[in-house]
Amino acid sequence: MGPERLEGKSYYRLAKASFSMSDKVKVMITFYLEPELVQKIRNFDPRIELLYEPDLMGRPRYQSHHIGFQGTPEQEKRWLEMMFQAEVIFGYVARQHLRDLPKLAPRLKWNQSPSTGIGQMVYRGGLTESDIVFTTAGGVHVTPLSEFVIMAMLMFIKNAFRMAQEKERHHWERYCGTELRGKTLAVISLGRTGTEIARLAKCFGMRVIGTKRHIEGVDPESLNVEELYHWTDLHGMLSQADFVVLTIPHTSETEGLMGEAEFAAMKKGSILINVARGSIYDEPAFISALEFGHLAGAAIDVAAKEPLPPESPLWDMPNVVISPHSASTVDSENWKLTDLFCDNLRRYLDGQPLRNVLNKRTLY
Repeated sequence: MGPERLEGKSYYRLAKASFSMSDKVKVMITFYLEPELVQKIRNFDPRIELLYEPDLMGRPRYQSHHIGFQGTPEQEKRWLEMMFQAEVIFGYVARQHLRDLPKLAPRLKWNQSPSTGIGQMVYRGGLTESDIVFTTAGGVHVTPLSEFVIMAMLMFIKNAFRMAQEKERHHWERYCGTELRGKTLAVISLGRTGTEIARLAKCFGMRVIGTKRHIEGVDPESLNVEELYHWTDLHGMLSQADFVVLTIPHTSETEGLMGEAEFAAMKKGSILINVARGSIYDEPAFISALEFGHLAGAAIDVAAKEPLPPESPLWDMPNVVISPHSASTVDSENWKLTDLFCDNLRRYLDGQPLRNVLNKRTLY
């Protein structure tokens, strides 16, 4: 039994005992949610009382925009009053008050985040030693992220950039392209998203290899890959790959994982796709590998600094696809998040283990 489950077990005993001291579990939603989803949560179980005031939040600029509190100082008092009452929070937890969270929300026992990569937020907030249990949105974004990776590979392999330029020139000239079948994809690393990317790539006839933290006794086929490497054993794998995709969580160990030596180890003319975090690679080394032609291109959904600064040379590189950290954001996201939250809420109310509990030591 791993540390994550042990942490959960001790927590659930505490959570179950608390129900006898209160008639209602107060649940706060901290981001704009569609009315039908709010109603679904409100009616989910008679043991809960919902704290949700959309007037205290800014209107989302796009569907599934998880905007939180935006209001006057007077409105913030009301917001903090709700936080003070909440035993459960669905949404982000007061980023501007993160270090004060135990004081601002002394009754808070569990936070369900809309994001998967919350480890660094919890760490920066000094909450790794707190009694609050954090659960992630793990699994919710697997499909859109995997589709983004497939799209990016197809854009490069099918000369989408050339076609766009030729269209702009009103120029028709036939050429010879290539195909994904037979190309090698390296996936760093094979979590839920990485494993799904590998599955889809195999459907295109690609050869897929990848990394995982623990590989002893693991059948590569169970992860949809032909070869499995330890997550620190990169160079031999990188030299084989036509495409490399980063899906690895951001931790102190993985920060700067892809540096100058790793980019040099990549096959000349290969493509890098990053749907993890901008901190996973040394961005100047990444830009240099593009400028000198060692990498043929890249598709990035993340950057070392977000928003990507206007002066970044990446903007002007015709062989770089830039997504503004939106590859995971789709119109079905809030429905998926609400389904996950309701499943976990039922588990919480019944004193059962929650899904996607953040391990505060590994930060994922």
